[in-house]
Amino acid sequence: MNATLQSAALSDARTTHKAPTIIYWSVTTVFCLQMSFTAYAQLRLPQVAEAFTHLGFPDYFRVELSLAKLLGVALLLAPAPARLKEWAYAGFAIDIASAVIAHLAVGDGPQAWGWAAATGVLWALSYFYWRPAAITSSSFRLRTDSPRW
Repeated sequence: MNATLQSAALSDARTTHKAPTIIYWSVTTVFCLQMSFTAYAQLRLPQVAEAFTHLGFPDYFRVELSLAKLLGVALLLAPAPARLKEWAYAGFAIDIASAVIAHLAVGDGPQAWGWAAATGVLWALSYFYWRPAAITSSSFRLRTDSPRW
């Protein structure tokens, strides 16, 4: 009887530990698919190029932005150091916030900036489910052997 209770408690602990990981990877996968699609659209679809012109951005900016998005997606999905993932998340946050601000600045309605806002929700969920894992991992540990300035 006691062994059965311990086994059930251990099983519950493993299940609750797996749930954030499953949520993280599900949300991060959808977020990375969204960012990959927008990178593709910025490179290949003429209507997206026209939207960049409408927002006042030069043509070369959308190419640079697309390449940065693809690099960020690769960093989020690959087993990269936590510091690089942190930079990728920061770049995506700047990109998404800038997209919303640019659309609002030219007077676009929710049909234009809504996608960026929804992508921002995916970003936030992915980041906040990743962050506790990064803090507890050894790759993000504070160094005690270096002097603090």
